[in-house]
Amino acid sequence: MASEHLLLVMILAAYPIGALAALGIRGAPGRGLVAGCALVGALAGLVLGAVRLGGGLAPTFTASFLPLTGIALRIDGLSAFFLIVIGVVGAASAVYGFGYSAAYEGRYSLRMLGAMLNVLLLSMSVQVMADNALTFLMAWEAMSLSVYVMVLTEHDQPGTIRAAHWYIAFTHAGFAALVAMFLLLSAGDLTTSFAAMRSAPLAHGVRNAAFLLALFGFGTKAGVVPLHVWLPMAHPVAPSHVSALMSGVVIKMGVYGLLRVTIDLLAGGPAWWGGLVLGLGTVSALLGVLYALMEHDLKRLLAFHSVENIGIIFIGIGAGLMFQSYGLTTLATLGIIGGLYHTINHACFKGLLFLGAGSVLHATGTRNMEEMGGLIKRMPRTALFFLVGACAISALPPLNGFVSEWLVFQALLGGSAIPQPEVAVIMPIAVAMLALTSGLAAACFVKAFGITFLAIPRSPEAEHAHEAPLSMQAGMVSLALMCAALGLAPSAVVRVIGAALSGLERFAPAEVGFTLGLPLRVPGAVGEMSPPLLALGLVLLLGLVPLGFWLAGADRRLRFGDTWGCGRIGQTPRMEYTATAFAEPLRRVFAELYRPSRDLSIDFHPESKYFVQSIEYRSEIRPWFERVLYDPLVHVLGTAATWVRRLQGGSVHLYLVYMTVALMVLLTVARWGR
Repeated sequence: MASEHLLLVMILAAYPIGALAALGIRGAPGRGLVAGCALVGALAGLVLGAVRLGGGLAPTFTASFLPLTGIALRIDGLSAFFLIVIGVVGAASAVYGFGYSAAYEGRYSLRMLGAMLNVLLLSMSVQVMADNALTFLMAWEAMSLSVYVMVLTEHDQPGTIRAAHWYIAFTHAGFAALVAMFLLLSAGDLTTSFAAMRSAPLAHGVRNAAFLLALFGFGTKAGVVPLHVWLPMAHPVAPSHVSALMSGVVIKMGVYGLLRVTIDLLAGGPAWWGGLVLGLGTVSALLGVLYALMEHDLKRLLAFHSVENIGIIFIGIGAGLMFQSYGLTTLATLGIIGGLYHTINHACFKGLLFLGAGSVLHATGTRNMEEMGGLIKRMPRTALFFLVGACAISALPPLNGFVSEWLVFQALLGGSAIPQPEVAVIMPIAVAMLALTSGLAAACFVKAFGITFLAIPRSPEAEHAHEAPLSMQAGMVSLALMCAALGLAPSAVVRVIGAALSGLERFAPAEVGFTLGLPLRVPGAVGEMSPPLLALGLVLLLGLVPLGFWLAGADRRLRFGDTWGCGRIGQTPRMEYTATAFAEPLRRVFAELYRPSRDLSIDFHPESKYFVQSIEYRSEIRPWFERVLYDPLVHVLGTAATWVRRLQGGSVHLYLVYMTVALMVLLTVARWGR
């Protein structure tokens, strides 16, 4: 037990020391201390989570601090799993940030960036260990505010202020919903332990209201549709290692909170809870990838893919909740494990992709893919790491994305076991939508990698790009190795995630629902698979190709020749396939959804309209929810704020009247409520 307390103290001490170092020490030593303390804290959390899930820690490891404030921590299986997720991405981002933030010296505040990075990691670690609502909400708010400050790091860049405003508006709307939800669960006492909330009897209406508030509050953080609009604004403008943390971990706090409330504190609910989560996940997955396909901004493309992958996680969780409501415990375990497996997978490959995009931005100074190209020759290691992440997110075996999506598919295919046909029909629809999403995601990353790294450079910046510093490469290679390890050892990972669910009710042990050998079998589902055998087959296939040429007596001498240029002598960047051209066929197919705005401007010669001086064509796609939902909402709120502003007249007498009226209303309500 002493070692577990030591690890906990390391978490709670390393991050504050890192934050203080950022405020007090400048230059490379300061950046080194910030990164070192963040690395120590993240690794301590990772080890603590691994020890807990490995059975080396009591199921209810509890530590109380400052009793007067009601702050209490407890580590169960779910907490341990998310400590590992925070540790993996936090460690990689900390190391990467040491080299990446060097470019900020003298331009932006490294003090605030380094301090807030450590505050963010500390707040998330405390949040997943919180054992009462007060601790959880304090950590939640600290996490949200630290992200807000870091999003504002490059405050002089276009779109940064707007993105920060949208982010803070959504996060505080979600926070208000969470406070109301915990007040319902705790009968007004936020220091009540989660254990007391689990045993408290609640009416059906209160349970349903708590679930809806939790879904809204945690959904704003997770970025599920239609609460996702802040995400493609904030992720691109944040420093890239912060973007990796936001996409890899911060939005996963929404997943953690939803699981903590729905399957732990509320112990599940009626089938419509799962159906609602499943439906939101399906829409998020499909819309996320469709809008990602139209993006030319590399980081914004990745941000829309975060919406897609949160959708896949919600599909797994929603299916698990539905099966749980019908008593199908094995399939419920399969769905939740699929969702959690995709949670850690997405943390790794999306963190890797954002770090790769950050290296490209560091080298070229642009996020616009149309100004890139040919980077594979100038940044070969970054290109390799990005390719690993692209293959993983495209669910190509034997990498990790393939395994978790396969598990989610298996859960959905088990939907025929649901006794109500009108409910069971939802599952095949979700299967079809998920399959379409997977195909479109693969196409999108063919575009992202091909346009960014292949062919001829399209700008002087891409022509003179350079490889990332070693610390940035170290951050990327660690996540690339995690993508391979999580893909090649699915049986071990499923066993670990099963341990995370071991303390929760209505879930079958993973050993019952899975056959954990070299091939991964799911009794009751429709198939089995083995990424290690697939990897072995791919290696053999790659070896057979040169062997076949050798046996056929092929000429082994290297020959060099120019690429076919359609009859033109010289190759220029204007002859290349662009991101716009790549996405054009899909843009036509889904034209009803995109509804692009078009603007054609033609300038004629002043002396004759038959001579054209210039032609300018603009086309913009604004996401549907921004046009239809949020633009009118912002207009209404702006109008209401204008009216409310008139109440502020600067007169003390008028303010006393307001206070008197408010007091009378409250006394009347209190009297009426007795």
